[in-house]
Amino acid sequence: MPVRSSTTGEPEDTPVPQRLLAVATRLFAERGYDRTSVQEIVEAAGVTKGALYHYFGSKDDLLHEVYARMLRLQQQRLDAVADSDAPVEERLRAAAADVVVTTIENLDDAMIFFRSMHQLSPEKYKQVRAERRRYHERFRALVEEGQRTGVFSTATPADLVVDYHFGSVHHLSTWYRTDGPLTPQQVADHLADLLLRALRP
Repeated sequence: MPVRSSTTGEPEDTPVPQRLLAVATRLFAERGYDRTSVQEIVEAAGVTKGALYHYFGSKDDLLHEVYARMLRLQQQRLDAVADSDAPVEERLRAAAADVVVTTIENLDDAMIFFRSMHQLSPEKYKQVRAERRRYHERFRALVEEGQRTGVFSTATPADLVVDYHFGSVHHLSTWYRTDGPLTPQQVADHLADLLLRALRP
């Protein structure tokens, strides 16, 4: 069992960037992004400000990375599902469920981001919007493929279908509790089933 730091709770051999991110995520979730100082982050991580600025140019960069790491994971998983040879209905259902599970598994990241996204610098904000758009467009392409081939109903435009599902995903951080009655997979299955039912011809 790894020895854990008494200040960060992370294994003592955790690389500095991961340690900084773990501490920043915890503090941003507990106190809010704007009420957490760089000094508090470095003290809790047991590093110097110089170390933080070596890996992250600013607190803004830390906030961006909190979300970007989750989005990178989700994009990789979506690309793998979308590129598979499974029927489009199976691919969309898998993608719809996966984004729910990965969001719940990274709920602090999601909560921090949606609460603090407006505090990013204009450049970072634009970058994040482009990254999110790429994910949403790949997801929408699955809906459009199913509509084009007659598997899904065309009654609702694909854009609205995607907004409907991601509205539910973005709302998870306001109500989901790990000690609640539903597991992440159960929530994911329910929301994916709702999406597929809405698309039945």
